[in-house]
Amino acid sequence: MAKRVVLAYSGGLDTSVAVRWLIENEGVEVIALAVDVGQASDDWNVVKERALAAGAVEAIVVDAREEFARDFCMPALRANAMYENRYPLVSALSRPVIVKHLVEAAREHGADAVGHGCTGKGNDQVRFEVSTRALAPDLDILAPVRHWGMTREESILYAYDHDIPIQATKEKVYSIDDNLMGRAIECGEMEDPWATPPQGVWLLTKQTATEPRDLEIGFEEGMPVSIDGVAKTPAEVIDEVNTIVGSYGWGRIDMVENRRVGIKSRETYECPASLALIKAHIDLESICLERDLQREKYRLESRYAELVYDGLWFSPLREALDAFIAESQKHVTGDVRLHLEPNKCEVEGRRSDTSLYDYGLATYDAEDSFRHEDSAGFVRLWGLGLETWSQRQGPGSRS
Repeated sequence: MAKRVVLAYSGGLDTSVAVRWLIENEGVEVIALAVDVGQASDDWNVVKERALAAGAVEAIVVDAREEFARDFCMPALRANAMYENRYPLVSALSRPVIVKHLVEAAREHGADAVGHGCTGKGNDQVRFEVSTRALAPDLDILAPVRHWGMTREESILYAYDHDIPIQATKEKVYSIDDNLMGRAIECGEMEDPWATPPQGVWLLTKQTATEPRDLEIGFEEGMPVSIDGVAKTPAEVIDEVNTIVGSYGWGRIDMVENRRVGIKSRETYECPASLALIKAHIDLESICLERDLQREKYRLESRYAELVYDGLWFSPLREALDAFIAESQKHVTGDVRLHLEPNKCEVEGRRSDTSLYDYGLATYDAEDSFRHEDSAGFVRLWGLGLETWSQRQGPGSRS
């Protein structure tokens, strides 16, 4: 039986209740570990105090924003990773970096278990536990929310009864998870897929800007590295694009997705930066990638997204796909111009010194360098197999 557990602590309802519940029901010492991956509104001193008030013997905060952006968000952006072609892996991307620090803290503090506050029907339990087993198969894993049988309302009452400071109330029962890549909002009336999300749940995509503007994103080997010509770190790029694009009210997703555990779930997200950066990156690839390489990469992108969504970041396939993607991005360097208006973000220009777009081949003007006389033979050979089929077996054989 575990004696000391490092709990992945968010400061929210479930993990705050989990601290006290583990102490009372499992008889363990709890070390609360909070990982800063760019949450929008957390005061980390308050989060630490909340964990200690719930009974943790120690509360630790790790600043992982740049690590998260560099080592997790950037590979996903280069992969154009969108689960079911819509969701840019907001929560899914943060779980492996949290687990990495969870395992490191367990080693440092002599813990024999790690814990999480995920429910039994969610994706995050898979991500936390599979990642932990990949990095530290010897550690036990405690998942109190799967065992205590409390509803969200009952958890709130449990917190009140045990003087655990929380922000959730019985009247406002939304579950929100946020990081640099965006925000995920669920629960409450949004569990009805027909219901309109209330305006109050949006934070990153409140429209305050009204004047149209252009935003230029600079890329080096597939990674966004500058905004309007000014060099930025990965975290700075994501944070600034979130602010600028989100101010135009663009970047919301409302979808019913297929969870790993086999149920459909209505999810709402706001992720202006990740959506805008992927849009820009795809467009730059259109002029920098050779045709067959581009097609094969696009075919593999959905598989990459599935791996991350399903908690398989620390897997040999993801590492192998990253190697392929890194090779594909060697010449994806250039600039993309995004045009912003209220509720609109569109690509309006792209350029690269390694572009495969040849004006002389593409133009119909006098500068045309395409050898038109070559086309007749090419077209005939291209259709030769189909012509033979038509004559022997198809419509042409019956004429």
